[in-house]
Amino acid sequence: MATRTLTKFDGLLASLDDGLRTVLGPAPRPQRANPADSQPDTQLRSDERRLSAGLMRVNHAGEVCAQALYRGQAVGARQSLVRHKMQQAAAEENDHLAWTEARLRELGDHTSYLNPMWYTGSFLIGALASAIGDKWSLGFVAETERQVVAHLNGHLQRLPTDDQKSRVILEQMREDEGRHATVAIEAGAASLPRPLQELMRFTSKIMTRTAFWI
Repeated sequence: MATRTLTKFDGLLASLDDGLRTVLGPAPRPQRANPADSQPDTQLRSDERRLSAGLMRVNHAGEVCAQALYRGQAVGARQSLVRHKMQQAAAEENDHLAWTEARLRELGDHTSYLNPMWYTGSFLIGALASAIGDKWSLGFVAETERQVVAHLNGHLQRLPTDDQKSRVILEQMREDEGRHATVAIEAGAASLPRPLQELMRFTSKIMTRTAFWI
C-alpha cells in the first residue's frame, strides 16, 4: 500500500484541528504530573483568590498563544529539524495549558473569553515568522520566551504568599520557557531588531492586561 506524502496544506488542516481543540475543547491531557498536586490547598481571602485567578488566566491565555505560535511556525518551517523542535515545544506547552486551567477551576474562575482571538493572532504571527526564514522564526521563539520568563518573574512577585499551588506551577513554567529559549538559540536563532522586540512587549502588555479581567 502506497504511503501518502503529507503536504503543507495537510499540516495547515492539522493545525486548524489543534486550534479548535485548544480553544473550544476540554483541557489537554498533560504528559507530566501537575506540580501543584503536591502542595496543600490553603484558604485564600477573596481578594487574594481574585488576584491569583487573574494572574493564572493571563498565563493560561499566554499558553494558548504559545500553542498557536509554535504551530504556525511549524507549518511554514523549511527544515525538518526546526519543524520538529516547534512541534516538541508545542507539546510541552500542553502541560502548562492543562496545569493553568486546572488551577483556574480550583480557584472557581474561568479561562479568557478572548482565547479564540489570542490563538488566531498568534498563529498568523507564527506563520509569518516562519515565512521569513527559519533563523528568524527561531529568533522570534527565543525573544518570546525571554519575555515570558520576565513576565513570569513579575507574576511570582505578585502572587499571594499563601498560594503555593499557583507558585509551583509558575516556577516550573519559568524553567521550561527558559529551556525553550536556549534550544532556539542553539538551533541558530537570529537576534531580532530592538524595535521588533519593543513591539512584542507592547502587544504582550495589551494581551496580559485584557486577559486578567476578560
